[in-house]
Amino acid sequence: MKYNTFVQIFYKHRLLKAKKIRYILLKIFLPLIYIFNLIFDKKIIDLDDYSQKNQQLFKKDLNYLFEHFNSDKGEKFINQYQKPIKRTNEKVKGHNYHIFYENYLSKIKNSYLDILEIGSFRGNASAALYFYLPQSIITCVDLYPDLFLYKSKRIDNFYLNNSSEKEIEKKILKNEKKYDLVIEDAGHYYKDQIISLFKIFPKLKPNGIYVVEELDFPDTRLDMNLKNEHPTLKEILLSIKSNKDFHSSLISDDEKKFFLSNYNSIEILKGSFNNICFIKRNDTKT
Repeated sequence: MKYNTFVQIFYKHRLLKAKKIRYILLKIFLPLIYIFNLIFDKKIIDLDDYSQKNQQLFKKDLNYLFEHFNSDKGEKFINQYQKPIKRTNEKVKGHNYHIFYENYLSKIKNSYLDILEIGSFRGNASAALYFYLPQSIITCVDLYPDLFLYKSKRIDNFYLNNSSEKEIEKKILKNEKKYDLVIEDAGHYYKDQIISLFKIFPKLKPNGIYVVEELDFPDTRLDMNLKNEHPTLKEILLSIKSNKDFHSSLISDDEKKFFLSNYNSIEILKGSFNNICFIKRNDTKT
């Protein structure tokens, strides 16, 4: 974890609120706090080496793997969003998304799959998918790629700001690669969810699956939709499921037309706390 990442994630809000003297003190002591936290941070794991010593993981179900690698997509996980120095081994309730993922992935788990994960954070879900989908190639993108705790010949990891159309265009759309599975688990903001889906959906292969986690955040959390804008992505998808028209300034006519002509199904499900959505592309090559 780089110093700037550490400050952005754990101290940005404090610096913004701090009065002059406190601000100065924070700026002075933050480098020391950062170094001290690095001592407690986890080291990078080479999954190719790790798998040689843990072959049994290739036979485990997805919930086991999510919990083993500490992803919040399973039943339980250790809070990964605290500073390294404050982390404990206490497990808290996860999103329980594993059931839904297995329903979609169990039949294709041994197929060669190209996966794009938007919002990889520490890489815990990616590590779980490495074992559950043993023939997969996983592309992981995040605002802070230096947080990623894993490496492998089957995993690529780089910077992407999915709130930027230009970034998506440059790093995803101009790439010739297409995907069998796209998992959008990034910032969950109103704009980000919409532009990510409608811009990246054409990059799905026939029968590909696009997943949106915490779909309901822009509807239920003010910090994810500061201007209370509508329609949210959830509202758009519900309109499509009901064969109703929709209009959004964030979606071009071509993007709308492509999506409506190429999606096969939309399923919105409820985990422990939030909605997750699975959108399947039809089997037509366009």
